[in-house]
Amino acid sequence: MADISRVRTVAAEQTAIWDVLADFGAISSWADNVDHSCIQRCDGDGVGVGTVRRLQLGPNTVLERITEFAPPRALAYTVEGLPARLGTVTNRWSLHPDGGGQTVVTLTSTVQVGPGPIAGLTEQLVRHLVAKPSHTLLAGLARRMEHPDG
Repeated sequence: MADISRVRTVAAEQTAIWDVLADFGAISSWADNVDHSCIQRCDGDGVGVGTVRRLQLGPNTVLERITEFAPPRALAYTVEGLPARLGTVTNRWSLHPDGGGQTVVTLTSTVQVGPGPIAGLTEQLVRHLVAKPSHTLLAGLARRMEHPDG
């Protein structure tokens, strides 16, 4: 298993950031690397554990299934639809108030490839592949929160 974390302090309150993340189907409104997004499946109680969104990333389509939903602190989801050899990828957002109307936002991507002689190399490769999208997601979120009209 390999983890990669990106951290950014955003000039916005924790609950305001949570509201954007919890609007799970609207990620394409602020993430530059997502062309289209929509809720694929949601239970009758609204967004929560088990909710699935569909993302269009250029020519690729993936599904993301919520595995942790803890307002206003943490949101985690698995990424489905990646090539099997890449294993399992999970993203987890955590929000921590930093005082003065700022929030420390951490996005941790976990890559888990099954056993085998090249599992470690595969995890390292996938870890590097998710680093740039994670940075892009954090930058888009910060832009949405800090410059909502621009």
